[in-house]
Amino acid sequence: MNKELPRLEVCLSPALLHLYDTKGAVVVIIDVFRATSTIAAALHNGAKCVIPVAAVAECIELGQRIPDSITAGERDGKVAEGLQYGNSPAEYPAEFVKGKTLVLTTTNGTRLLHMVKDADTIITGSFLNLSVVCDYLINSGKNVLLGCAAWKDRFNLEDTLFAGAVVNRIQEHFSVNCDSARAANALYKQSGGKDFIHFLRDSSHYRRLSAYGLQGDMEYCATPDLHPVVPVLRGAELVVYGK
Repeated sequence: MNKELPRLEVCLSPALLHLYDTKGAVVVIIDVFRATSTIAAALHNGAKCVIPVAAVAECIELGQRIPDSITAGERDGKVAEGLQYGNSPAEYPAEFVKGKTLVLTTTNGTRLLHMVKDADTIITGSFLNLSVVCDYLINSGKNVLLGCAAWKDRFNLEDTLFAGAVVNRIQEHFSVNCDSARAANALYKQSGGKDFIHFLRDSSHYRRLSAYGLQGDMEYCATPDLHPVVPVLRGAELVVYGK
């Protein structure tokens, strides 16, 4: 008898999360511009862990209590008032972040992470760690939900494009009966699967962040496999899987 394949689905917005069964599944939080890209960069560059929090006040409070911590985050693309640093992956090179705890709050990604209940595992994904995330999902043998952080609950191109890249790579190992997954895969194919930033320049979030001079950030975030680590949630902390 053939073993039933695990399920692969895509949730295009946090507003739709309640429609999906995450119990026992691996949930991938996707916030390409820029939270999950920053998480991958910080952990690959030696951060002890990343603590994702939903509120700025909580971020500040934890930063005051945790030794060797960095408080960081944004609201609407800008450094949130009261925090030390922003949500740019380039802000966290090894010489700065190694051995430190990054306490991070963002408009979309950290919010979605805290909305997920009953998952077997929560990891974060971005183009920066695309291949290792795909390998992890295949090896997990579990149902997978790719959760797009979107923009204030509205569909966005960059998170869906990343979800499509994952679907395209791993679909043979899963049962895909989800039109959101099919649509994401179609978007990935339309992009040509290579020059992601060229495709994403005509997106609302690219234009929004460009107004703050963050084009370099977005080019960085659209670079595949620059930071090949799988951030996995252990308690309240995101750490590198396998370490």
